[in-house]
Order: sequence, then C-alpha cells, then structure tokens
Amino acid sequence: MTAQTPTGSLQDLLDSVPSFVDHLYSNRKGSVVKDAVLRQPPEFVAPEFTTWRDEQLAWREGVAFYDQSFHMTTTYVRGPDAQRLLSSVAVNSFETFGVGRSRHFVACSPDGYLVGDGVLYSVAPEEMVLVGRAAGHNWLRFCAETGGWDVSIEADEIFSNNPAGRRTVYRYQVEGPRALELVEQLTGAPLPEAPWSHIMPASIAGHQVWAMRHTMAGNPGCEFFGPWDDGPAVKEAILTAGSAFELRRVGSLAYFTNALELGWIPRPVPAIFTGDDLRPFREWLPSTSEEATWALGGSFNAPDIQDYYFTPWELGYGNVVKFDHDFVGRPALERTAGDDHRRKVTLVWDPADVARVVDSYMRPEDTPALYIEFPRATYATWQYDAVHDDQGRTIGVSTYTGFSWNERAMLSLAVVAPEYAEPGTRVSVLWGEPEGGAKSHPWLEPHRQVEIGATVAPAPIGKK
Repeated sequence: MTAQTPTGSLQDLLDSVPSFVDHLYSNRKGSVVKDAVLRQPPEFVAPEFTTWRDEQLAWREGVAFYDQSFHMTTTYVRGPDAQRLLSSVAVNSFETFGVGRSRHFVACSPDGYLVGDGVLYSVAPEEMVLVGRAAGHNWLRFCAETGGWDVSIEADEIFSNNPAGRRTVYRYQVEGPRALELVEQLTGAPLPEAPWSHIMPASIAGHQVWAMRHTMAGNPGCEFFGPWDDGPAVKEAILTAGSAFELRRVGSLAYFTNALELGWIPRPVPAIFTGDDLRPFREWLPSTSEEATWALGGSFNAPDIQDYYFTPWELGYGNVVKFDHDFVGRPALERTAGDDHRRKVTLVWDPADVARVVDSYMRPEDTPALYIEFPRATYATWQYDAVHDDQGRTIGVSTYTGFSWNERAMLSLAVVAPEYAEPGTRVSVLWGEPEGGAKSHPWLEPHRQVEIGATVAPAPIGKK
C-alpha cells in the first residue's frame, strides 16, 4: 500500500506519519526522464529533435538551442520593499544588485541548510524576478505574505501546472563554441563584454529582447527572454539563423543532463521539515505541495530527514554567502563558515560495473540490479545513493546520475567528505534501494543492491 496524503498542511502531514522519510520513499516514483518529457509540451519541445547524443554534442562542439519557456517556476516580487525582502531571505549580497543585474539566489533555513536556489534578476525598478525550482519560491512567497513587506507577489507556475496555458515570458538559450557568432549575427553586433550577472537589451527580428550571459552546461552562450507573445518570432529568427551554424534544438531527454557537466545539483532536499522556527511555514504550505508529494529514493536510507540536508558550502555555493546583511540563517552560517565542509564532486562510474548492471537484466534466473535508464538514471525526485570508501563506510551521497555522450561516461554529482574529494580518488556508489526496493513498492521493480566503482573528478567535470 502507498501512503495517503491527508488534506491540510505540510505540518499536518508530518504529524500524521510515524516516519517522514518512509513517507517520502513511498511517494510516487518512476522515470524522472519521462516525467520531465511530460512537463515539456511536445509540440514545442520534443523528447528528441535528432538524438539525445547528438544534442548533447551540440553544446560542447557546435551550437545548442534550449527552449526553457515551460519547465521553470517564476515569481515576481514588486513594490518598494522588493529588494529588502529578498535581502532578508537570501545569503547573497545585494550591494551591487539593481536593474539590469542577476544573481544566483540561495536561501537557507535558520539552521543554515539550503531551502532552495534559483536565478534572481531585475529589469524594472522595484521588481525582482526569481526563476527556478518550487522550494525556494514557496519560501519566498511565505516570507512576502507574512513578513509585513510592502510588496505584491505574482506566481507564474510551470506550463504543466499553469491554467492560463501561457507564460509571462519566453526564455531561450544558445550555447556552444559557435554560439556567440550566432548571437552577433542575430543582434547585428557582438554583445558587450560583461559578466553573466549583467542583463543587456538587444534586438532580434525587430523585437526587443533581454540578453544575459548564462548557459546550462557552462560553455559560451547567451540567454534571451522577453514578452510571451514575441516568443514565436524570436524563436524562428534564432532557428533560421542557426541553420548556418548547424544549430541543434535540444529535446527534453538531453536537456535535463546538462547539469551533470555544469556540476549543478538541481534537487537537494529542502531543509524545511524540521525546526520550530519553520513550523509557521509548514502550517502555511499545503500537504499537496511538491515538498510533500515528491519522492525520496536511493540507497543512502538515513532515518532522519535532517540527514538529507545540505549546507551552501557542500553544494559549492560558499562563494555567494556574504555576511554584509541580515538574513535568515546568518548566525548558523557564521558559526560554521570556517569548518572543513564536505565537497561537491563528479563521480565517473566504472564502465565495466555499469555493463554488469545492464547484463543482469538479461538473466531471468537471477534478481537483477536496479534498472539504469539513459540518458538520465534518476527514478526519484530526491535520489540519494550512498558513496562508500574501500572499507564500505559511507563517506557521502550521490544525488544526480546520467550519461554524458561528451564524456562517454556515466556520471553522478556527489557530496563527499573532504578527504575523498581529490580528483582520482577511488570510491563506490551503492546502486539500488534497501530491501530490494520494498520501501518504494509498487514504484520500483524488485532488485538487488550492487556496488559500482567510481573515480572522483572535479565539478564541473571540465574544470582543471
């Protein structure tokens, strides 16, 4: 039997279950690849336009085009207190922020663990726009509604949850070695040299667009956004001009693997399920929210939900933590700033061990290993697999797994103890859930756990 989510708040749900970890394990699992495809309207973003391998190669060798208009949540904060509100929530400094700037927004709990992150930008006075995953948005909206701030909130949900059938803006990216050549042809001039945090006006096909040096796999490129109704004409202009550069449209299968090369962990468990300070937020958040209905999975299997939390340093965000303002979590982060934190790394899985896992599917006389799906082998929203040393001790967690055709390797992004973070270090990933997946019945087939050898590499993997 699967767990039934009661009506009411997230706090009501927490109070009703003996183990919240077990509850999250029993939530609906399945192919996150297919779920991602379903969230992208196929008439706009196909699963594959050529093949996912060809599309991955494009961002490393040519020009890739991403239509990001559908899958990310957007929150608009407007009013005299917009920046002061964001500054009170984010670990980031706002000393140089303003119209025409962007930030990697990072929000933490009072205990100093990550609640959510995203991209924050402004293109109009007294207006802040947050783009990213749901967890950070819900926390920001709660703080805006309950903190007495002079702001208004507009929520623009992902396309699949949006009853309007449209978004406020389109969002496109071009990325790859030839992307800036394409941008120059589209806009009539090279983009000014500027860091990624600067947003610049430009014109494409007679439409004003906003341009930002931001890409998904860390290669040269640019993001364009503008009013939703201008989107089709701008897209057509990009695709037409891109044909001379062998541009590839990236489908949803390849798109959700670029984080593996960028070294960005997109789905850490939000640190909202514990702590008296966050109880009002949990009472505000409905039990139907993604924070309550998404699934936990993997071999890590710690009994306490707090064991799944990350600090900003563990996720590689320590450089954005600035103690020049008051914000939620500042005292906790100040206490731990000098600690020797766990490190984010890329794990390169041993090809022979991956092949043995695949071979087990073709031996009906044996219990197989857990199925590895290509190109992204993630079956739970929050997938945490144990990383072991050569003595079998757990020294970290592997959180995001998939295949990179550019690296010709199965990769995962992991957080490990600092003494295991040196590139070339040998570790292993425990693949498969405890008890043969019984905690996740009926969402996973019966399977056995296997150790898959891996070699530590930098995150991003191309970083020297």
